[in-house]
Amino acid sequence: MKHLLVIDDEPFVRDALKRVLEEDELRVEVAADAETALVKLNARAYDLVILDIIMPGMDGVELIRRLRSEFPAVRIVAISGGGNFELSGYGPEAVTTRAYLAAAAAVGADAVLAKPFETAELEALIRPLLK
Repeated sequence: MKHLLVIDDEPFVRDALKRVLEEDELRVEVAADAETALVKLNARAYDLVILDIIMPGMDGVELIRRLRSEFPAVRIVAISGGGNFELSGYGPEAVTTRAYLAAAAAVGADAVLAKPFETAELEALIRPLLK
């Protein structure tokens, strides 16, 4: 059995991902923030972590740095819907979703995915990572 941890501060996202991903061969647990996730990671080995980039407290980029340092074997998928996709939302202080996801990849995420996404897109990303 594979173990997956979903870390997202939005309860709807956490619960939806748990519901759609959990199956006989995949146990899914959830955490609302990075600190809770680190407690869970210290208590059990996880094969894969799906984490949101924009969270209160420790953000996803910093969490990825910690995971790479403390749990180097865990596979990581970063998700984010923060920022702007369109040039019309651009301002000098604006950070785009692509920039958040690029930062996640730069610090060690195995894959990144912009919200909103289809369940099939996420499953196509995680299946190879779980092998």
